[in-house]
Amino acid sequence: MATKTGTKPKRTEDATNWTDDEVAAMKDHVKELKAAKRGTADGEQDLLAKIAELDGTDKAIAERIHAIVKEQAPELAPRTYYGMPAYSKDGKVLCFFQPASKFKARYATLGFDDKADLDEGSMWPTSWAITELTPAVEREIARLIKKAAG
Repeated sequence: MATKTGTKPKRTEDATNWTDDEVAAMKDHVKELKAAKRGTADGEQDLLAKIAELDGTDKAIAERIHAIVKEQAPELAPRTYYGMPAYSKDGKVLCFFQPASKFKARYATLGFDDKADLDEGSMWPTSWAITELTPAVEREIARLIKKAAG
């Protein structure tokens, strides 16, 4: 459904109201898909540009996660995913960093898609809230990234 810039989508009986932030994320994803199809996507540059747009704690956490991924799983390809820093394996998103500012949340999130090898029994977490980076948090992120990458 097309809407004018700056207006909220109209609610229909079949649709949900999307927030402006959700609509922006979907538009980012469309741009990412088009760039990939045209062959103009530059994964690491796109990811670094998204990190550069962040402020404060979000930026510090995103920069450190990027460094940890490069150290623990250099085979993962940096990219963006719905406008967020992400990393893929075999062309599929493995994990992503959702800054708190992205959807005005009270904490940032490190999330993993089903491609991540985090399986533990019949139930396991697929995202972690991050409010600050401590040495223990960094070690846990490194462990998760390494395990997820297989």
